[in-house]
Amino acid sequence: MAAAVKKPKHSLLMPKATAVWLIENTALTFRQIADFTNLTEIEIEALANEDIGRGLVGRNPIENNELSKEELARCENDAKATLKVARTDLPQVKIRSKGPRYTPVSKRADKPDAIAYILKHNPEISDAQICKLVGTTKPTIGTIRDRTHPNSSNIRPRHPADAGLCTYQEYEKAVNKGLKAAGKDPEKVKAERAAALDTPATQIQQPQDVTGTAGFDFSNFLPKKEPAKVPLDDDPSEQ
Repeated sequence: MAAAVKKPKHSLLMPKATAVWLIENTALTFRQIADFTNLTEIEIEALANEDIGRGLVGRNPIENNELSKEELARCENDAKATLKVARTDLPQVKIRSKGPRYTPVSKRADKPDAIAYILKHNPEISDAQICKLVGTTKPTIGTIRDRTHPNSSNIRPRHPADAGLCTYQEYEKAVNKGLKAAGKDPEKVKAERAAALDTPATQIQQPQDVTGTAGFDFSNFLPKKEPAKVPLDDDPSEQ
C-alpha cells in the first residue's frame, strides 16, 4: 500500500526567504526548518550552502507574526521539536480562480470581430472555450450572436489569431475539442469544409474561343495612328 502524501498544514508567504533567515539567525536543524517552511531538507541544505537562492534576503518570521520568540526558543532547545506557526487574526489569502485571459487595451476593440468570426465559421466552439480564447464573457458573446451588441453595425469577422488574441495552435485545439464534443471526426469535418471552399472556384470556368483572342481588346497595344494633315488653301491676298 502506497504511503499517503503529507500535505502542508500551513503556508508561509515567503518560505525560502524565511528559511534563509532561520539558517542564519537560529540554531535550528535542517529538519526543523524544512518542516516549518514546507521545504525539503535538500533544499534547506542547498540554501545554507548558497547552491540556490544566492543573494536571497532573509525574512524574519517573528516580525511578520508567523513565529513567536517562545516557540523559537523551545525548538532550539529540543532538536526533535517541531515549530508551530503563530496564529493570526488576519484572513488567509484566497487564490483567485483562473478566469478569462488578460487582453491588452490596444486589442480589446478586436474582441467583437474575433467572436463574430468564431460564431460564423466554427459554431462547434462552446461559449466557455470562446471566453478562454478571446478573453471575453458569455453575455458579450450572446449580444454578438443576437446582434444586439452596441457596435454591431461595425463588427467585421476576423480570425482571433490574426487579431493577436490567441495562437493558431490554441484555436485549432479549441476547434478539435468542440468537434469531438459533438461526436464528429475533426479531420473529416476539416476536409469537408476545405472541399466546400474549393468547389466554387473549380466550377467557375471562363468561356474559351477557338481563336483564343475573342473577347480581348488589343486596341491598347496597337500603335496609335496620327490624323492625316489637311493642306491649307493659299492665302488669296498673295495672288
